[in-house]
Amino acid sequence: MEELLKEYFKRLEELERKLRAHEEKLRIEARRRKTLEKELEMERDEKAELREELRRKEVMIEKLRSDLQRMKKPPLIVGTVEEILDDGRVIVKSSTGPKFVSNVSPTVDRNELEPGANVALNQQSMAVVDVLPSEKDSRVLAMEVDESPDVSYDDIGGLDEQIREIREVVEKPLKEPELFEKVGVEPPKGVLLYGPPGTGKTLLAKAVANHADATFIRLAAPELVQKFIGEGARLVRELFELAREKAPSIIFIDEIDAIGARRMRDATSGDREVQRTLTQLLAEMDGFDPLDDIKVIAATNRKDILDPALLRPGRFDRHIKIPLPDEEGRYEIFKIHTRDMNLAEDVDLQKLAKITEGASGADIKAICTEAGMMAIREDRDIVTMDDFLKAVDRVMGKKEEESGEFKRAYH
Repeated sequence: MEELLKEYFKRLEELERKLRAHEEKLRIEARRRKTLEKELEMERDEKAELREELRRKEVMIEKLRSDLQRMKKPPLIVGTVEEILDDGRVIVKSSTGPKFVSNVSPTVDRNELEPGANVALNQQSMAVVDVLPSEKDSRVLAMEVDESPDVSYDDIGGLDEQIREIREVVEKPLKEPELFEKVGVEPPKGVLLYGPPGTGKTLLAKAVANHADATFIRLAAPELVQKFIGEGARLVRELFELAREKAPSIIFIDEIDAIGARRMRDATSGDREVQRTLTQLLAEMDGFDPLDDIKVIAATNRKDILDPALLRPGRFDRHIKIPLPDEEGRYEIFKIHTRDMNLAEDVDLQKLAKITEGASGADIKAICTEAGMMAIREDRDIVTMDDFLKAVDRVMGKKEEESGEFKRAYH
């Protein structure tokens, strides 16, 4: 009996061993299957990537083939549309000189076809095959063009009288031209803002554009000083063309003294080019009606050196001085720039206005920004009076080094 039991347990152990071996084999097979499934998934992803890469290569090949075909074609002639005839044909003046009555390819969008448009002409048939983009200089298109400035009069402090005046001569003619027609007076075509740097001349021009629902086009006059003959004058023409397209619009020419300084007899070739640019600006201003929906605002720090021709009636005949703010003005500007700041109870804006004599609006904005940065550097979420005093010292200290005008009144 004992022998039988031993035999039985021995066989049982053997069966258990075989079972464990079988289970291990199943686990190995399961792991192998998982590995194979993962490899299969990776191969599927790789196949999809290869398909996408193949598609991109096919698109590239098709584009290269198309470019090659286009290069094999003879060059096209550039022309300018002069008139569109009733039968659909157009009169085109080619760049080579003669005029042609040309057919128009069915692929051309006729909505883009208008007198003055630049077109491409087939050399053999002289048919219009494409309408070319506008020739406006990229520098003109790269100017600051803001169709809806977000600056309001509430963002400007200490210039109440100047705001009233510029609204009368710029905003009102754009919004209520019929009022001037009824009274029988012509509003100024151009307004000259003059005063020290950083006093808010650009802000004022943006605000009036906003309230007049006009496009704001800003240009720094030094950009018009070009080294090639006639280039500055061409840029001025294209600037006014852009203003007409975007009308109602306000052209703001900053640092106008760069092209508008008094003309000299013994001028160099560079000076003569600047004079040509100024002459073109005067011609453009003479060429539009005071009640047109274009207004020109210029800014300068040096009114004393401007050419008298610029300041004659019909040009920049309204002059508005933008001075450094007085104490009350500085207080208003501090209020504007701190209205969104988290201020400690000890911050005294009236005292800050008192100790920053000689500061411009731009200086005050820099002081507020610097005070906020001091709080951030110390991981605080509140700005203290001490932050402002240090900011005044830093910002106005630099100004004192440059001009010697600022005195630290709080020491």
